[in-house]
Amino acid sequence: MSETTAAAETAAPHRYTAALAAEIEARWQDFWDERGVYEAPNPSGDLAGDPETVARPKRFIMDMFPYPSGAGLHVGHPLGYIATDVTARYLRMTGHNVLHTLGFDAFGLPAEQYAVQTGTHPRVSTEANIENMKAQLRRLGLGHDQRRSFATIDPDYYKWTQWIFLQIFNSWYDEEADRARPISELVEQFESGARPTPDGRAWSELSESERADVLGQYRLAYASDAPVNWCPGLGTVLANEEVTAEGRSERGNYPVFKAKLRQWNMRITAYAERLLRDLDALDWPEAIKLQQRNWIGRSEGARIEFPVDGAGEGSAERITVFTTRQDTLFGATYMVLAPEHELVDRIVPEAWPEGTREVWTGGHSTPAEAVSEYRKQAAAKSDVERQAEAKEKTGVFTGAYAVNPAGGERIPVFIADYVLMGYGTGAIMAVPAHDSRDFAFARAFELPMRCVVEPTDGRGTDPATWDDAFSSYDAAIINSTGVEVSLDGLGVTEAKARTTEWLTESGIGEGTVNYRLRDWLFSRQRYWGEPFPIVYDEDGVAHALPESMLPLQLPEVEDYSPRTFDPDDADTEPETPLSRNEEWVNVTLDLGDGRGPRRFRRETNTMPNWAGSCWYELRYLDPHNDEKLVDPEIERYWMGPREGMPTGGVDLYVGGAEHAVLHLLYARFWSKVLYDLGHVSSAEPFHKLFNQGMIQAYVYRDSRGIAVPAAEVEERDGAYWYGGEKVSRALGKMGKSLKNAVTPDEICAEYGADTLRLYEMAMGPLDVSRPWDTRAVVGQYRLLQRLWRNVVDETTGEVAVVDAEPDEETLRALHKAVDGVRQDMEGLRFNTAIAKITELNNHVTRLREVPRSVAERMVLLIAPLAPHIAEELWRRLGHDTSVVHEDFPVADPRYVVDETVTCVVQVRGKVKARLEVAPDISEADLEARALAEPAITGALGGADVRKVIVRAPKLVNIVPA
Repeated sequence: MSETTAAAETAAPHRYTAALAAEIEARWQDFWDERGVYEAPNPSGDLAGDPETVARPKRFIMDMFPYPSGAGLHVGHPLGYIATDVTARYLRMTGHNVLHTLGFDAFGLPAEQYAVQTGTHPRVSTEANIENMKAQLRRLGLGHDQRRSFATIDPDYYKWTQWIFLQIFNSWYDEEADRARPISELVEQFESGARPTPDGRAWSELSESERADVLGQYRLAYASDAPVNWCPGLGTVLANEEVTAEGRSERGNYPVFKAKLRQWNMRITAYAERLLRDLDALDWPEAIKLQQRNWIGRSEGARIEFPVDGAGEGSAERITVFTTRQDTLFGATYMVLAPEHELVDRIVPEAWPEGTREVWTGGHSTPAEAVSEYRKQAAAKSDVERQAEAKEKTGVFTGAYAVNPAGGERIPVFIADYVLMGYGTGAIMAVPAHDSRDFAFARAFELPMRCVVEPTDGRGTDPATWDDAFSSYDAAIINSTGVEVSLDGLGVTEAKARTTEWLTESGIGEGTVNYRLRDWLFSRQRYWGEPFPIVYDEDGVAHALPESMLPLQLPEVEDYSPRTFDPDDADTEPETPLSRNEEWVNVTLDLGDGRGPRRFRRETNTMPNWAGSCWYELRYLDPHNDEKLVDPEIERYWMGPREGMPTGGVDLYVGGAEHAVLHLLYARFWSKVLYDLGHVSSAEPFHKLFNQGMIQAYVYRDSRGIAVPAAEVEERDGAYWYGGEKVSRALGKMGKSLKNAVTPDEICAEYGADTLRLYEMAMGPLDVSRPWDTRAVVGQYRLLQRLWRNVVDETTGEVAVVDAEPDEETLRALHKAVDGVRQDMEGLRFNTAIAKITELNNHVTRLREVPRSVAERMVLLIAPLAPHIAEELWRRLGHDTSVVHEDFPVADPRYVVDETVTCVVQVRGKVKARLEVAPDISEADLEARALAEPAITGALGGADVRKVIVRAPKLVNIVPA
């Protein structure tokens, strides 16, 4: 403590200081906890409470699930938490029953990696991290209903995650009904013959394995052998969303390869249209909606089948393609399959066909050799690399030909990495004259081109003379006449419709809609995740565990690490930690199906960390229910559809924009399945979404590019120095690794939690990123000191307000502030709300005596933002209630409107006078006032007035003749 500060505190022993703030804040936090101030009553169940409170308008406010990191919080983390807390407090004070709580998303890779490094069980380190984070959040004064908090690693919680998985596993999507239905209803259709089996046999004639295979084609959760993103460096497979544009793992930055493995998937594609359609009903940022629309990627076109010629005698193989330009079918001169396409192995002949060009073979002696080698090359590339426009087009001839159904000609079939299994059918008809990628490939492999869309730029119709493809939706079709159909002379739109009609009539295709969205890869080769409630019998048939066996808990293991490999070794396969626990894996169980005890093998993959966050909003509603996922009455109360919210959901959900196509899309899918099956009334989980910005910090680096401690950097003459060396400065993320992290504990210790809360809310608009500046925190600290001084005598500690009526100027300042703060609170504009409170507080500071009624309203105004000091001042002002449930001030309209406003009067566009007029003055009266003003008559100099433009009450513009 400096001598100046010590002297000031001696002269003013009751001054608001960091020490006093710490004492006040700890005391009120204990008060809130002891009295359950933030507990939100349910309409029924074990959390049912005061019927009067339940009858109020309700609001469900949520933050995105935090992950309890061992590094703890830095000041950037609580930005959203403070904002939702301010909102929740304001809503309580405006008469709402508010549910606001916070749990922890605690499964996942960081805890497992820490366990591998230290030998500490992931649960031990995770629970320690949770306790540390809880303490940090409590110190900020966050008003959470602690009865509702949980972690995803609690068996009582993941019991229901497993239960939901089984609901999805035991469901199928009925396209006619446009909803999910129980798989038992599908079985009934097969049993009755209402739905034929794939090969036409009776259901009773199929073996158990055959029935399981049939149902697996319909289940919303299914296991399949499919191309996956295999990351040897992590020892696990990854969802598409977890792979960077550079083809590396989002976590760890390891290379990712394409491999074919048996994995669990979620059939999210069945919901693609509804996921798109229901975005319109949500109050979300348009940027997030656009990201989801683009990720789902809806496109209209046609499915076309090309018979394979040369795949063997009597072969009925077909290559199915999806195209949005079916009008160019006559221009298809070759085909391309994705290297992973399952058809490739079936159509590759033993030898190259006679006349095969050398450029097509890649220098290999057989098609099989060429295909095998090329597949290895493709597996080492990311999807983004494979589709890069600028890259050299590569590929190899399969040795097979297909037949163009429009003209009947044989066209060669290639594999190339620019075609992906993740879009369409994994096969394309290549029309090189009218697609730039196909054009480049055709040039590289000396393939023919045919112009079927007449160029409008004068280049002619011979593609051999072109520099690039010609593509247009506003041109005529040419060279497109066959035996059964002719498109010549039609426009593109007409030609597409005619082609689709002909494909359907001929039985070789149909109009269809395609989506970019792929099914969600749901398996992870990790230990620290939810076990699948699935066992396999001796024939490999998957069986669901009965609900009575849930939760299936993770076993104790000595080695938490999946087997990892050389990051660059694509020829490897996962080995999971659970697979090494034979006692847990191999079990004898009675599944209650009437077949008695049998031997089974458990699923040894675990669910991804996204599983627990797909439904956590529901657990907040009814956290102690052991009998149901959620009580229907409670779910309808908090999340059911209502006016302006046709799909229901959480009233306000705040979190980062980085989850646009991961958590948010997955949670929407789970919500819709549960809605279809009748478990919830809300078809969407989150009605209103708000993305907060990021608190950034300056990163200082030395000449080696290594970050140095930001707190030890000195600024001299516009440059930055550390340890005598000049360092660079750049704005970036805040974090421990960048040595620029500031913890909330540091700021709370120096200024108090209320100051930190105010500063984070005052830094700028909530949805905009902003740089942290510890030196600027003092501004909000001084605001609280002035507020304290306006109520409490710093010398005696007594309340210094007077029981006198405020003057009119103060009433106007007060009610304008109340009106403005209310509007700002409603719009989450906390920075401008603080500015208005500051302005009012400054006005009050200038008064000789502070009226009690003004002081009390100021305390209530700031209560959502700085709750601790508000509680303390409210109590000192003589109240025995908590500000948490006091009524938020309401403005008196008489004092909100200014008595007069300033009207600018111009002559020839130049200001000649200013008039003080009533805000509601009429245009006629204002014109008369302006023309009678001496300064205006003088400026006119006797000239006639040609025109008067009046914008009451603030502007009059006079135009002389």
